[in-house]
Amino acid sequence: MPRPLVLVGAGEFAQIACEYFEHDSGHDVVAFSVEREYLAQASLAGRPVVAYETLEEHYPPAEFDVFVAIPASQLNRLRTRFYRDAKSRGYRLASYVSSRAFVWRNAEVGENSFIFEGNVVQPFVRIGNNCVLWSGNHVGHRSVVHDNVFVASHAVISGYCEIGENSFVGVNSTFNDRVKVAPDNVIGSGALVTRDTEPGRVYVGSPAHAVPGRSSLDVRL
Repeated sequence: MPRPLVLVGAGEFAQIACEYFEHDSGHDVVAFSVEREYLAQASLAGRPVVAYETLEEHYPPAEFDVFVAIPASQLNRLRTRFYRDAKSRGYRLASYVSSRAFVWRNAEVGENSFIFEGNVVQPFVRIGNNCVLWSGNHVGHRSVVHDNVFVASHAVISGYCEIGENSFVGVNSTFNDRVKVAPDNVIGSGALVTRDTEPGRVYVGSPAHAVPGRSSLDVRL
C-alpha cells in the first residue's frame, strides 16, 4: 500500500499535484514542505506546511514518501536539488501517472516523475527520474526522456528520440524520428527539431535553429 505523502513545494504545481495524488492515486497527501525562509503560511489546502530543514522530525522517511512538486525553475535545477536531497535523507520518491494517460505496459517511468492526463507513452519508452510531462504529449516508441526533464503540453516526440538531461521542451514542439536532444537544452514553443542539438543551447523556429549567443541557463522558466 502507498504510504502517506509529503509534497515539497507550495506553489501552483504543488497544489495541482495535491489534487491529482489525492483524487487519482492511492496516496494520501498529509503535508507540504518548503525551506524555512519561504515558509509564509502555516497551512495550505487544509494541510500543514512545515520547514523542509526539519522534515524528518515531523514526517520520518521510514513512514512517509515525498514528491518534489517544483516545475522547471532554473532549468530544472531547483527540483533536482530537492529530489537528490530528499533521496539522500532516505525518503522514497513517489511518482504519479494519470489514470487518463496511455502508458504502454513495458514503458518505464522513474521515481519523482509526474505524467498528466492525455499523454501517450508508447512501447519500450523510458522516462527517467524527476521528469514532468504536462498534459497531451506523445512519446513515440523506443524514445528516452532522460532525468530531470520538463515537457510542456502537446509536444510530439517521435520514435527513437532522446531528450537530454535537464532539458525543457516547450508547448507544441515536434521532434522528427531519431533526433537526439543534448543536455541542458531549451526547446521553444512550436519548434520543429529535425536534427541533433548541441548542449546548453536554446532552439526556436521551424526548422529549429540555435539562438546565437544565448545560453539555456539564461532562460527564465
